Amino acid sequence: MRNLGVNLRILVIVNVALAFAAVLLTSSLLEFSALFTSISAVAQPMLLLSLLLLYVSYPLLIKLNYKRGIFAMLLIILLACSGVYELFSQLMIFNNLPSSTRALFYVFIVSAITLFYFDLQQRAYSPAIDEARLQALQARIRPHFLFNCINAVLSMIRSQPKQAETALEDMADLFRVLMADNRDLVPLTQEIALCRQYLALEKLRLEERLIVEWQIDYMPPDALIPPLLLQPLIENAVYHGIEPLAAGGKITIQIYTKRDEIHLILSNPYSLKNTRHIGNQMALKNIKERLTLHFDLEATLKSTLSNGEYQVYITLPHTTK
Repeated sequence: MRNLGVNLRILVIVNVALAFAAVLLTSSLLEFSALFTSISAVAQPMLLLSLLLLYVSYPLLIKLNYKRGIFAMLLIILLACSGVYELFSQLMIFNNLPSSTRALFYVFIVSAITLFYFDLQQRAYSPAIDEARLQALQARIRPHFLFNCINAVLSMIRSQPKQAETALEDMADLFRVLMADNRDLVPLTQEIALCRQYLALEKLRLEERLIVEWQIDYMPPDALIPPLLLQPLIENAVYHGIEPLAAGGKITIQIYTKRDEIHLILSNPYSLKNTRHIGNQMALKNIKERLTLHFDLEATLKSTLSNGEYQVYITLPHTTK
């Protein structure tokens, strides 16, 4: 209820419902215009007051389970609309108001339709999380990736046993995270730790060909982000950007906060002769769907390719516990 995209959708749904009701009750454009204006004059104050109360009540609503939360929202909406109706009745601003029972019944129906829409939207996007988890597992357990990591560890067991042990621990931690239930937001610092472990493994086989630059001095340490948001992008940068180049290259990861938004920018070299770009776009599409699920219109993802450099730019609201 504190998301711009959600509130815009509510405004559109309610006004479409009002227009549909006016269409059913009139037979000409002139009658439609007059009736829609009359209905809106009463409905808009009810709608705005309901949105305001839901906005204020959000910290309490979020603590309830789904069914109780829906019940509480409907109760708040009905009380708000009932208050506006009584105020208009007492002031006698409108002389053609429907009965209070009829008005509140309409309010309940429109509210139920709106909540049902958001429930359907949630169900429609939810598979993106499961798909992301499966896609992450399949991508990370690519035979060549696992084979190269094991070979890199074996090559240093005798000469560098401590480094080999650390690499095995990184592999275990990486796969443990990937196999977890990744539905809730996680601390940004946790995602960065996972990315460092992944890059440490890739460094074993790519060695000096892989250079990583972290620009995170202005990163918000308390921020929450969708899990496996940054790590797949870094893997794409390695797989699509660094591996095809004989000389390798540098991956730059920049994270900072501006105007209560988190900005994540990832850049890597990219050859126009690269034939792996399709897989990259599939991963980006999946991440964009998960951002939509968590943040609606408040999050954006853009990718650009210019002068041999591929860049992914993500913005999302600064969310904390």
